[in-house]
Amino acid sequence: MNENKIGIALSGGGARGIAHIGVIKALEEHNIKPELVAGTSMGAIVGVMYAAGFSAKKMAKLLKDEKIYKWFKVEWFKPGLLSLTGVKELLIKHIGHNEFEKLERPFSVAVSNINSGKGEIINRGGQLMDWVIASAGVPLVFTPLKINGSAYVDGGLFHNLPAEAMIGECNFIIGSNVNPVKREENIESAKQVGERVFYLSIAQNVWQSRNYCDFFIEPRNIVHYSPWDYSKVDELIEVGYKAAKKVINKFILPELEENISVKNR
Repeated sequence: MNENKIGIALSGGGARGIAHIGVIKALEEHNIKPELVAGTSMGAIVGVMYAAGFSAKKMAKLLKDEKIYKWFKVEWFKPGLLSLTGVKELLIKHIGHNEFEKLERPFSVAVSNINSGKGEIINRGGQLMDWVIASAGVPLVFTPLKINGSAYVDGGLFHNLPAEAMIGECNFIIGSNVNPVKREENIESAKQVGERVFYLSIAQNVWQSRNYCDFFIEPRNIVHYSPWDYSKVDELIEVGYKAAKKVINKFILPELEENISVKNR
């Protein structure tokens, strides 16, 4: 294991996951460069771009230029309402390949196998983008993706903050969670109930994964945004950026500087 190797785990959270780009932007400004990446759902989409070598600036430009809110295609008369085929095509187009081993940084993606009823962490082989979009497939909203004979949906069911994918592989793990829980007073429609139950369930495994993180970034203001606010790219990035700056200055930089100082004595 290399000295001071850093890993970053990026949670799911729908459009809120765009805030991860702000976290990466803040890290870049302080020359903190995670060498391993793990992600779930939107965190997997941001994560694979970062693992491919994209800067925060390039990721933000891509989401805005390609109008991310148009990435989703309606598929009627199927187990889910929407398909993520457009996301897959765009990622392959801009990244240029479809293999884990060709990424610039080691990358792990969390998925949920609804046939076996188990969560899986995938980090090698081909079909990279299939695994990424399977990880983002919210049940009943997106069509489950068949890979190697099994049906896969959102990785958040079991690993919404897949920090465990990097245990033993790095010295420090940064967790970026964009799905904090707050009290909700008005939950009336079936859609609101479904969303609330889903996000409460995945919040439980985030608390477990948080124990594996040396540093934890969770933008509290993110609760003011819907998981479907894909058009608010700049706002979401700014929320993530501000939250990350506070943690970097208060916790990450002092710890890294102390660690370097001890090793150089």
